[in-house]
Amino acid sequence: MKLQPDTQAFVEMIEVARNDGPPVSDQTPEFARDRYQALAHVLGKGPDLPGGVNDSEIPSQNGPIPIRIYRPLGEGPHPALIFYHGGGFVIGDLNTHDKECRLLCAKAGCIVVAVDYRLAPESPFPAAVEDAWAALEWIASEGSKLGIDTTRLAVGGDSAGGNLSAVVALMARDASLDLKLQMLVYPATDASKYYESFSENKDGPLLTVEVIEWFWSHYLGKATGDEVRNDWRFSPAKAASHNGVAPSYIATCSADPLRDEGNAYAAQLSEAGVNVQHSMFEGQPHILFQLFNICEGGKDLIDECAAALDKAFG
Repeated sequence: MKLQPDTQAFVEMIEVARNDGPPVSDQTPEFARDRYQALAHVLGKGPDLPGGVNDSEIPSQNGPIPIRIYRPLGEGPHPALIFYHGGGFVIGDLNTHDKECRLLCAKAGCIVVAVDYRLAPESPFPAAVEDAWAALEWIASEGSKLGIDTTRLAVGGDSAGGNLSAVVALMARDASLDLKLQMLVYPATDASKYYESFSENKDGPLLTVEVIEWFWSHYLGKATGDEVRNDWRFSPAKAASHNGVAPSYIATCSADPLRDEGNAYAAQLSEAGVNVQHSMFEGQPHILFQLFNICEGGKDLIDECAAALDKAFG
């Protein structure tokens, strides 16, 4: 798949470094996490926020959940995005997506609460879902203590974080918790089958099907059967109904293995009567959301996410 020229130049540079390591099958989660941290460093920093950034914790039945709070200017109360980072449920943390949270806070004028949910294989499925929901539920009830307008909440994330956002949006609907938006950036939505884009973009760039299956093997642990792959908490496309879920912004990328399931989820929500804004970025790969400092497509994606949040919050 042909990439946009500025993205292609970056991919060629980064693929050289990626090929220096062991094959995916021999990589440990610790090795992959270190590499993702290094990539985030290469991708640069986000803006300073005059409103401040601070780390805290949210209580849950499974122990404290670390969070990072990004604040815009003004006393508030402000609307808030609860953000779940990508990384296949195995890698990523508050630092790997710090730049993106800063950008969304600055551009959308909202508080961003980044959630450092438990990772696999130490904490396999459904631990990430439990933490994602516990964080949202606590913010909905106690967020005013953080200067949050709890009547104006959104969830969002990229890749695995998009998956968690779609799942908690379904949970919020069932709990009568009103969300203004679910911001799904190339979300993983359906592990029950292989879509055409899995074949077309099998070898990436940047995300390969081999890596996706490596993530799945760690996230699912021993629960690898069809029953789990059809569980809506892992494959939100398999939920019995999508009626009444939050309005959606969904971004997909043409050179991404996850492209077709994201496209299908946008159509599925629209058919259920959900207000959906869907953008597909041509000639762009997975992790575009993190390429703000690298290519125009990354800037466009962040700007669209911020505009969707701003519009949803009114």
